[in-house]
Amino acid sequence: MASFTNAAEKFFNACETGKGWEGCSAYCAPDATFLAQASPLSDVKTLAQYTDWMKAIMTLFPDARYEVKSFATDEKRRNVAAYAVFHATHTGQGGPVPPTGRSMSTDYVYIMEFKDDKIVHMTKIWNAELAMKQVGWA
Repeated sequence: MASFTNAAEKFFNACETGKGWEGCSAYCAPDATFLAQASPLSDVKTLAQYTDWMKAIMTLFPDARYEVKSFATDEKRRNVAAYAVFHATHTGQGGPVPPTGRSMSTDYVYIMEFKDDKIVHMTKIWNAELAMKQVGWA
């Protein structure tokens, strides 16, 4: 197992449980970048911003949980791909509409690129529009 795989797993858990940048930064370069072709994340350019966005999401979806489907390391390219399903119900205050009580199960993939044992870039692949429809936001 590549040395950075363990860091990727720890980062993934911290991010997906809403620890924000404070709980994720130990696994990342301070200037780590972020990219997603999903409208809710169009202004998010750094991994710090993304991890804090995920922390805020937990207030909207207090029952949120993730189910890992695959976790794979590409040692040659120094990246880790994590495929998971995010399950949540909109019961928390905030968001574009009052709590809908509707649930989502949305597939997503993180591609975490490493230099040494720190994430320097992460791409999220996610069909945000479908997720927004599931919870009644679109």
